[in-house]
Amino acid sequence: MTDFQQNRFLSADLSYDECEICIVGIPYDGTSSYRPGSRFAPNAVRKASWGMETYSPDLGQDLRDLKICDLGDLEIPFGNKEMTFTKISEVIRKIIDDRKYPVLLGGEHLITLPIVKGFRNRFGDLTVIQFDAHTDLRNEYLGDTLCHSTVMKRLLEIIGAGQLFQFGVRSGSKEEFSHANTIGSLYELSEDGLHRALRSIGDSPLYISLDLDVLDPSILPGTGNPEPGGVDFNEMIFALKILGKARVIGFDVVELSPNHDPSEVSSIVTSKLVREMILNCWAK
Repeated sequence: MTDFQQNRFLSADLSYDECEICIVGIPYDGTSSYRPGSRFAPNAVRKASWGMETYSPDLGQDLRDLKICDLGDLEIPFGNKEMTFTKISEVIRKIIDDRKYPVLLGGEHLITLPIVKGFRNRFGDLTVIQFDAHTDLRNEYLGDTLCHSTVMKRLLEIIGAGQLFQFGVRSGSKEEFSHANTIGSLYELSEDGLHRALRSIGDSPLYISLDLDVLDPSILPGTGNPEPGGVDFNEMIFALKILGKARVIGFDVVELSPNHDPSEVSSIVTSKLVREMILNCWAK
C-alpha cells in the first residue's frame, strides 16, 4: 500500500540508494539564547511542504523531475555538543562521498560549523555565503565561544577571511561590524552586490547558509532572533536565482522556530524557500 502521507519533504520519496539529492534534518538548538525551538523546524517544514505544489512557475522546474530522498532527522545527543558536531560532520562526509547533494534543515545556526567541516574534508577550499540579519562574529557570547552568535567567527578560522560573504546583515556589536568591515565580508543584498560576490567566488565550491531571520519578521516571525528591517520574500528569491549560476555544492536553512508562529506561515515560507533552493541550485 502506498497511499499514505509520510513525514518527509514533498516529493522526496526515493530511497537513499536511488537519490541524487538528500534532505537531512538536524534538530539542534542547544545554544539558542532568546527564543529556542528550532529543533522542531525540520518536521514543521516537511508538514508545510504538503500544502504547496512540486512545480515552481518562476523557475519552470518541478521537484518530481529530481531524484530526492528525505532521510529524516539526525538523532543527536542534545547534551553533548562535541558528539553532536562529530555526528553531523560524519553524515555530511558520507553523503558527499556517495556523490549526493546535501540539503540540511536546521536547527540553529551553529550547525553550519560542523556541516562546513564535513564539506572541507571533501572539497578543501570552499566559499560560504551567509544570509543573515546578524553578523555572528562574536568571539564569545555569555562565556561560550561555540554558539549561534560565534558561528561565523569560528567558521572563518576554518575557511579564511576572504571566503565568507555576508548578505542582509543589520545587527551586531560595534566590534563585530568593525571586524566584518576589516575583512570585507559585508555585501549589499542587491543585484550589483550579488554579482560582485559571484565575480570574486568564480568557480570555487560554494556553500550557502540561509538564516531565516534575514527575512523581515513581518514575513517570517517564527524565528529565534527576529530583526526588523529585513528583506522580503521576492528579494530573497531573486538573490537565490542569481546565486544559482555559481557552483553551489549544498546549503542549509536554519533558525526557523515554528512554535513562535501559531499561524504556521513561517513554516510555509520556509518550505517554499527550500523548494526554490533545491530547484535553483540543482535543476539547472
